[in-house]
Amino acid sequence: MAHPVSYEATTETFDSLVLEPRDELVVVDFWGPGCPNCDIYAASEPGLLAELEGAPMRVVKVNAYEHEALATRFGLHGIPTFLLFLNGQRLGKMSQYYGKPYWLGVIRDHLPRAPTPASAS
Repeated sequence: MAHPVSYEATTETFDSLVLEPRDELVVVDFWGPGCPNCDIYAASEPGLLAELEGAPMRVVKVNAYEHEALATRFGLHGIPTFLLFLNGQRLGKMSQYYGKPYWLGVIRDHLPRAPTPASAS
């Protein structure tokens, strides 16, 4: 399977990329140019996504400076901030980037699980 896909969202495209129900985790990365922690995450993102190959997820990036209305809509006070959504419902929030093991753990904890087959009677 392919690596999770990363999209750039705008105020106009955010709802369709993030909130429309689909059976995949959506990680929204609110970032900004000149943000050192945003740059650290951006440099590590390809490796992180490679480790999540085949996972039912997507990453949606939002430039918080260009789309300040979205940052305000979700009550963000700093960047980077990551919001987690599944089927249009907000599951959680990570403020800052605390490194690969932490990030992967949080993402894996929130990935949708395949339904367990009913046992045969």
